[in-house]
Amino acid sequence: MNRRFSTYSLSLLIYALLSVAWGVFVRASGSGDGCGTNWPLCDGDHIPLNGMFAKFVESSHRLTTSAIGLFALILVYWAFRTFPKGSVVRKASVVTLGLTIFEGLIGFLLVRYQLVVHDDSALRAGVMGLHVVSTFFLLGAMALAWLGSKQEIDLRLRGQGLVGWMLAMAFAGVCFLGVSGAISALGHQLQPTKDVIAAAMNPATFWMVRLQPLHPIIAVSVGVYLVLVAGMVCHLRPDPRVRIAAGWMVGLYFAQSLVGVVNILANAPIALQMIHLVWADINFITVVVLSAYALQAGVERVELRPPPETAPAAEPLRGRALVNAYIALTKPRIISLLLFTTLTAMIAAQKGFPPLWQFLAVAIGGYMSAGAANAINMVIDRDIDLTMKRTATRPTVTQSISSPHVLTFAFTLTLLSFIILWVAGGPLAAVLSFSGLVFYVVIYTMLLKRRTWQNIVIGGAAGAFPPLVGWAAVTNDIPPLALYLFAIIFVWTPVHFWALALLLKDEYAAAGVPMLPVVKGDRVTVNQILIYAVITVIVTMIPFLMPQVGWIYGGAALVLNALLIKKCFDLSKQIDRPHASSLFHYSMIYLALLFLSFAVSRSVTF
Repeated sequence: MNRRFSTYSLSLLIYALLSVAWGVFVRASGSGDGCGTNWPLCDGDHIPLNGMFAKFVESSHRLTTSAIGLFALILVYWAFRTFPKGSVVRKASVVTLGLTIFEGLIGFLLVRYQLVVHDDSALRAGVMGLHVVSTFFLLGAMALAWLGSKQEIDLRLRGQGLVGWMLAMAFAGVCFLGVSGAISALGHQLQPTKDVIAAAMNPATFWMVRLQPLHPIIAVSVGVYLVLVAGMVCHLRPDPRVRIAAGWMVGLYFAQSLVGVVNILANAPIALQMIHLVWADINFITVVVLSAYALQAGVERVELRPPPETAPAAEPLRGRALVNAYIALTKPRIISLLLFTTLTAMIAAQKGFPPLWQFLAVAIGGYMSAGAANAINMVIDRDIDLTMKRTATRPTVTQSISSPHVLTFAFTLTLLSFIILWVAGGPLAAVLSFSGLVFYVVIYTMLLKRRTWQNIVIGGAAGAFPPLVGWAAVTNDIPPLALYLFAIIFVWTPVHFWALALLLKDEYAAAGVPMLPVVKGDRVTVNQILIYAVITVIVTMIPFLMPQVGWIYGGAALVLNALLIKKCFDLSKQIDRPHASSLFHYSMIYLALLFLSFAVSRSVTF
């Protein structure tokens, strides 16, 4: 470690971030023509649109950014004098210098072709998008030079497997988000509007303004993906540095999202635009740091660890047996009920049967999303599955399908699902489905399942996303009625799952999973089931009080709830396997019939 070099490289990174902020001020204040077509000096007779103030702003920006070139030369010289051949510090320093020169060329293009102030050409938007991405990688190279000076970093990509691809997609997503943000900011500058959504719906509106609503949608999608990446990389590369870097990446990203929301609500004042872009650059740097540590952990062979015990080796699968094993990874029996709530929610939202192509596409996309979540869950929980009789023969336990292949399969399903749902149901449906997947994998499986008996109470929200997906696919909206469907599944889940947990108490105890019957005992579990059953009854009756729901649902809900309460009380009187099994199986029928009656009630008129 070289402390002086580390301090210098970090200072250069901070200076570059401040220069980025000043560059935002140049654009947003309309000072981009401050020097006319003179470049790199600002010595012409040109009088800018905003007077001498614009000339001062633009010339000061050129001076401060030109200084980065000199500082980058010093960085390269110092790196080659101090660090050995092949060092990541040397490579990052050279990239820093190269990208600094490239950034200067971009500045030349903007000035030479007057892609400033009021220019609304697609060329300007493209160059600005390139400028954002180039800045991302320039700052990322500076960050690597600083990081490499503090500790040894080996960025070999060969042999990194799925982790390498996941991180590459994270970089692509953040860059795409940056480009969309640049176009959105430019559209706001050229044609500011208070009601962006209304303007975007008008085909006559300027094209950059019409694209503005996509930026927050892309931001949410990328944010959800980064949460998934953070969770999976921490699991696949269990290194303390990876865990800390992942936490910073997710935390700073969601803080940046809040800044973005404030930016929209405040109609994007210049100061907030400066903060927003600089924070976006910092977000990219956190992805760089996480990637560096994850790749280093891969080089050190800190790989996904096998279960503490190994199941009997399974014969390699081929043909139909292999196909069936891949299907088994998706847990089709579990998915069927979730998919049913998705499709009935579509019918309820449509108040009739939606177009067949859309119905089938959402069904396929929803199956893929839920199936991907289940497959990832099997990889993460394979040590637990090994100890439980009902799961000991899963392909992930026997390794008849290797864990890397399972994860590749799952991420392929995830990507296909997102695309299909976006096309068939719109961006809101795609993002909701993806959010449900990430909630199940990261929040429930990784964070809650092994830590608290409240795991299923909080984690049950993952299973409540499907009706939101179905509703959004039809209306591209989430009204209060759709949220009630979410709430119904959320409060129903503990009743359903704790009945199953009573049946599998011994297996959960052997696996060390703190399910409620294991931690608190049967009587406390049944009491909790009764409490949540009463809450479920109350929540399921609320939609009937709304004018959008008819008596068919109300009548069905009364009958179904009466039977649910009866089975819960029967279990309370005699806690045994037959009564727990009866409640468990009835709870599935209960939810299916409840959603069916809701869809029929919304569709039938008398």
